[in-house]
This record gives sequence, C-alpha cells and structure tokens, in this order.
Amino acid sequence: MKTLKVILAEDHHIVRDGIKMLLDKTDIIDVVGEAINGKQVLDMLDSGIKADVILADMNMPEMDGLSLVKEVTRRKINSNVVILSMLDNYKYVTEAFAEGALGYLLKNVGIDELVFAIRQASKGQKYLCAELSFQYMNSAIQQSETTTAKPGYAIDLSSREMEVLGLIAEGLTNNEISDQLFISRRTVEGHRQALIEKTGVKNTAVLIRYAYQNGILK
Repeated sequence: MKTLKVILAEDHHIVRDGIKMLLDKTDIIDVVGEAINGKQVLDMLDSGIKADVILADMNMPEMDGLSLVKEVTRRKINSNVVILSMLDNYKYVTEAFAEGALGYLLKNVGIDELVFAIRQASKGQKYLCAELSFQYMNSAIQQSETTTAKPGYAIDLSSREMEVLGLIAEGLTNNEISDQLFISRRTVEGHRQALIEKTGVKNTAVLIRYAYQNGILK
C-alpha cells in the first residue's frame, strides 16, 4: 500500500504533537512537514516538499485553514486539504467544501476515522466526519417532518383561523390580535393552538413557514 505524505498544520504544539504521534503509528502515513499556519504550509510546498494531503486546523494565525484551502485551490496545487476543527457550524463546513476542501473533521474523531478521511482525500474523494453527518441528517429529517406533516389541501381552516394566521404572520402578538379582531386573548390563544394542531407543526415559527410553503398564505 502506498505511503501517504501529509503536511500537518496546527498552531497548538501539544495538539499537533499528539496528532503526529498518532499518525506516525500508522503504516500508511508519513508526516513530511509541520506548520503553525497556512502560510508556512505554502512555503513548504514552494520549497519542493510534496504532500498528498494537507491536514489543517480551521483556526490558525496569519492564514487560517479556510484561507489555505482557497489558496491551494487558486494555485491548483496537487495536494488535497482536510480540515480538522472544533467548529461544527454548518456555515463553516459548507464553505470549506465549497472552496475546495475534501474533508472536514471534528477534533474528537478517532484515529481510524482520521486515517480513513486522509485516505479518501488522497483519492480525491470527499469525507465529512460521522458525527456531523448524523447531526445534519437528523436535522434534515426533523425539518422534513415539520414542514410536510400534512398537505395544505387537507387542512380545513375557518375564516377566523385564517384571519389569526395572517396576523401571526405579520408578527402581531396575541394581545395585538385580540385588540384588532375584538376577541379575547384566550380565544386568540385557542386559535393559535388549533392552527398548530391542524398543520401538525411544532411551533409558531414553523407554522408560518408551513403556511407559505403550502400556499395557505401568499
């Protein structure tokens, strides 16, 4: 099996030493360079060091992981970047992949998953760590359940419920709706709860989105 050459970019010495120690124990990975920022990685590559994969922290001084990804992509450098980060924000993950990264891992991954991600990247294949994959999958399932619980055509709303729904969508509070429709706050609350139950959603925010997506509100 081919030995994979890796440049490790991490500004925290203890973390970098720990990762290098783990990678050195494998039979297929050779850490050919260590850096504390993206600029040092580029200097190594410019000096002639060859790397199949660059394993880079997202947050580094001078040049962070995302900036490094952009520069590697811009220069068409023949090395693939895997981001190793504490950040699980969807925005960072999608931006990293959009800019050309082939992997995104949280720093709590085990050595087996880390090695697998490096191998995937060396073959030009993308990899998102299991924890984030399950997190995003569950989020997508929940969103699907709340927005498609019941088709719009099957919902029978009274004219008063439609009035209340429209005012909720405009951002009015229960008290403001009560004053405008000349009904009690308790009645407004009853209509709001009925709307949530009829549409099968979980809260008012999802109710409004559901109403627009299903043509109840236009």
